[in-house]
Amino acid sequence: MDLGAFSISLAVKNIQKSKSFYEGLGFEVFGGDVEQNWLIMKNGSHLIGLFQGMFDNNIMTFNPGWDQNAKEVSGYTDVRQLQDELKARGYELQQQSDPSGEGSGPGSFTLRDPDGNVILVDQHV
Repeated sequence: MDLGAFSISLAVKNIQKSKSFYEGLGFEVFGGDVEQNWLIMKNGSHLIGLFQGMFDNNIMTFNPGWDQNAKEVSGYTDVRQLQDELKARGYELQQQSDPSGEGSGPGSFTLRDPDGNVILVDQHV
């Protein structure tokens, strides 16, 4: 199962402090808007998202249809197909996109791992 590009989305208390901290580790701003309290930062192929006031906990994020440079890839598995496959395997989804065959384009779903960590599968294409 190919889930697409991976990043970690961090719930931060102070986006400016977090930005400076990660810049010190060699990360550069790759996307986002600091005025809207969110940034995507990149160091090589490593991506982190900094989100102030948008959610309570850190989230593992996968982006079907994207590579690590946020470029569209061909031949990816649609988010609706991924969610249907996981549901068929017995995974419980907290939030779902429209069912397979009833939509296309952007969509997302979430689930939790056994320790309660949130996983977001978020398709932008």
